[in-house]
Amino acid sequence: MRYCMGVDVGGTSVKLGLFETEGKLLDKWEVPTRKENHGEQILPDVAASILKKLEERKIRREDVAGVGMGIPAPVDSEGVVQQTANVGWGYKEVTRELSELLDGMRVEAGNDANVAAMGEMWLGAGRGEKNVVMVTLGTGVGGGVIVNGHMIVGQHGAGGEIGHICVNREEEDACGCGLHGCLEQYASATGIAKLARKALSGEHEETVLHGEPSAKDVFDAVKAGDALATRIADEFGRYLGAALASLAVVVDPAVFVIGGGVSKAGPVLIPFVEKEFQKRAFFANKDTKIVLAELGNDAGICGAARLILN
Repeated sequence: MRYCMGVDVGGTSVKLGLFETEGKLLDKWEVPTRKENHGEQILPDVAASILKKLEERKIRREDVAGVGMGIPAPVDSEGVVQQTANVGWGYKEVTRELSELLDGMRVEAGNDANVAAMGEMWLGAGRGEKNVVMVTLGTGVGGGVIVNGHMIVGQHGAGGEIGHICVNREEEDACGCGLHGCLEQYASATGIAKLARKALSGEHEETVLHGEPSAKDVFDAVKAGDALATRIADEFGRYLGAALASLAVVVDPAVFVIGGGVSKAGPVLIPFVEKEFQKRAFFANKDTKIVLAELGNDAGICGAARLILN
């Protein structure tokens, strides 16, 4: 029996998973993300937890193909990060350092959004496909691009930063990245809430929405047939659908997988995106599927483990 490990580094906790190389998840657990002193204890904690699990399960190190890791930052092809927003690292040679802590075990690393896309391709909504784009709609908008079974990392580790495609050149407010008109400003949970506040501030039809509605409030109201909420969802869908049509003509995926907190609204959000996508897609891309993610919080550990099998 051969095994591989998946590690998903988050700002609060590090999720770990033990897999058979065929894809069966055998065990999953977490350790705290200790960010003090520039996160110097994170990799030692991960290594210690992995070695403890192997000992518990009486798995020999030579039976482990390796450890994959997803990190919330751009990661280059050598497994190096220059800076992370959420875990305290500056420049860090992640794969080299973790491999040394694991006595030379093979380690691979990638950006967490790219890694989650790999997970959905392997064991989730993109199962059986080799060309997959995942879009994660949370507080921000993340993305992962898989072409021929491999992550698109790029020269600077920024491949798949879908949230920063410009979709509105007239936008005056700045995105968190400093640019203007990024997809993240309209299709994230924060962005949808902003669209809702804007709609409520002008003349509008009667609505159940009031105050400071969240993205969840908007889609709950859509399900109830609320006309204003439907108009807000239409605007969200126009921005996201147009961005996906532009992406499709570059990377030509078989499927777009929509994940993140906003996707918990369920199937109701897909038609809003499909409508604009079909309107703008190049003819060769029109049969590209748009589906909801399936793996939830396990996408990161699944995709990280899959890095070892490439």
